[in-house]
Amino acid sequence: MTDFPFRFGVSLLSVGSRASWRDRARQAEDLGYDVLQVPDHLGMASPFPALVAAADVTSLRLGTYVLNAGVLSPAYLARDVADVHRLTDGRFELGLGTGYAPNEFAAVGRDMGSGGERIRKLAETLQATRDLLAAEADKPEPPIMLSGAGDRMIRFAAREADIFSFSIMAGISPDTAPDDAFAGRVQTLRDAAGDRIGEIELNLFVAAVGASADQVDLSIVRQASGLGDDELSQVPGVLVGSPRELAERLQRYRETYGVTYISVLEPHMAAFAEVISHLR
Repeated sequence: MTDFPFRFGVSLLSVGSRASWRDRARQAEDLGYDVLQVPDHLGMASPFPALVAAADVTSLRLGTYVLNAGVLSPAYLARDVADVHRLTDGRFELGLGTGYAPNEFAAVGRDMGSGGERIRKLAETLQATRDLLAAEADKPEPPIMLSGAGDRMIRFAAREADIFSFSIMAGISPDTAPDDAFAGRVQTLRDAAGDRIGEIELNLFVAAVGASADQVDLSIVRQASGLGDDELSQVPGVLVGSPRELAERLQRYRETYGVTYISVLEPHMAAFAEVISHLR
């Protein structure tokens, strides 16, 4: 179904000291991860300086997961992207989303707007940023990752993304089994992309990893979805089982859906590394 190899990313959430950050970046590489990612939320690490610092001590690819396009200026974004691309020797992946946290829009004095308005803002920001990067002499144009679960975002990504990341909500739909809900989201992307689908790498965001449901914190996902723990353990973005069982599950996702790029959060970095070892 796909020619893409497995890749594994981990989002590191805070910087701490310079020495701590460098040690954790090296640990991610030693554990088998391919991409070090930094999210874009107030109270967490500042993405661009953190990624440049990690580039100095690892050979990992580096990405934003994902920037809130709703609060960004294309001129400043293009400047930062160009220099991060250069300072990481072309290892940078630019992840963009619409933003979903009201407090982050309020912090910069902007109206969050409707879902449709945020997608239009994302489209405008992406196109303007691409135009500015293309005008640079060295064409510092990184791969573009877009993320979401809704129809409008998926259709937009089908036209524009090099990588599409399915959020955890892609496996959640009322009165629909999680695998069926996820299959529907993947099919929406395939239908919208047409012949271009072979050019889009499919990423799955994993919110929790553990040997059993009582070992993982599902409170945020439970609140957002309304599902019970038994149902949540079947959601593609919640991995519950032994490392071998989870590796088999991800192999099935690769064969069935074409998902080859898996991203986890730092609290699950060590646990998921045991799954990686079964997929290499």
